[in-house]
Amino acid sequence: MQTNLADFIRDTPQGQEADSILRACVHCGFCNATCPTYQLLGDELDGPRGRIYQIKSVLEGAPVTEETRDHLDRCLTCRSCESTCPSGVQYGRLVDIGREVVEAKVPRSLPARVLRWLLRQVLPHPARFAFLLGLGRLFRPLLPRVLKDAVPLARPAGTWPAPRHPRRIVIAGGCVQPSLAPDIDSAAARVLDAIGISAESVSIGCCGAVSYHLNAQAEGLDTARLAIDRLCAALDAGAESIVVSASGCASFVVEYAHHLSGDPAYAVKATQVTSALIDLTSLLSREAAAFDRALAHSLARSPAKPEAIAFHSPCTLQHGMKNKGNVERLLTVAGFRTTVVADSHLCCGSAGTYSILQPALSATLKANKLAALEAGGPSRIATANIGCLTHLAGGAKRPVEHWIELIAERLGV
Repeated sequence: MQTNLADFIRDTPQGQEADSILRACVHCGFCNATCPTYQLLGDELDGPRGRIYQIKSVLEGAPVTEETRDHLDRCLTCRSCESTCPSGVQYGRLVDIGREVVEAKVPRSLPARVLRWLLRQVLPHPARFAFLLGLGRLFRPLLPRVLKDAVPLARPAGTWPAPRHPRRIVIAGGCVQPSLAPDIDSAAARVLDAIGISAESVSIGCCGAVSYHLNAQAEGLDTARLAIDRLCAALDAGAESIVVSASGCASFVVEYAHHLSGDPAYAVKATQVTSALIDLTSLLSREAAAFDRALAHSLARSPAKPEAIAFHSPCTLQHGMKNKGNVERLLTVAGFRTTVVADSHLCCGSAGTYSILQPALSATLKANKLAALEAGGPSRIATANIGCLTHLAGGAKRPVEHWIELIAERLGV
């Protein structure tokens, strides 16, 4: 695709990156076939190819309208189009650049700005979120059904094993997961303990993704810098790697080195964190011998009953981190039977704050996803991201859990 970027952005780092991404696009349209919003709305401007053209026009100096902003707002940033694209177009990075420019040129209404400000003041702050969630749970019986589904019941925290192994890793605690589902990280720590690795919890608060994807990108990167400082301290103290159990957070942490490459104070530290990050599936696969021994020992004591599990692979896992099929393989190794899920590449509609900002589209995507997940008659639904877990649980007929909780259960820990 030929480009002629306007003077205001041509020679900036964002402009140079956008120009490179735009030139990679051959406007073939394969991306539209796997775009959730294009499938629902059937509008070229609500598909990746149309959004790319809109961003290109904006960066070339064309007038920006509220309609342009609305089309970009409706994008889930699921990055399914990236998995489909034969040219390797980095659409996720391009849409971040386009949204930042559009946000500056077309101010939102006061109510819209207030809502986004409130989301940034609550979700990235664990204590504030926990307090408000507690209030919601207290008054949950009095809430109408639609609000009641948005306030999940409390889940048990589980036990965290005491450190006892020479090898240590860090499990980064995020912003909403410790309140919504505290046993996820505890279960990960117990699984790692069973294979000879001690896990230390390091609370980083928000990884920065919430603010960054709400177009407060400078604020998001400041939040990321705080997380980097805490994680680097743990690495310097001897931890061998970093685990982030929520794929939505992990997919942002893995891009720290890219986002902060131009920051002389944080470029090296961001690369250190990104290099130390390891996905739980990769870690368990790397420690396959120890995992198999622990599993065999557990099953010898208490044979597992066959159980069908439907796995929802979050977009951040399969499209963002390019990690597809590994969770299903580990669940199979652990004795579960994973059901076939139609259109497994499509988003569930959670997408960070999307379910709040685009409730109608999000609800349709959730209904479609739950129908696909429940079609195979599973006893439970598993996923890899706290946002997807909470979103789906607010309408599922079956329990929704993180896959590492199922593995911990099979290991008897």
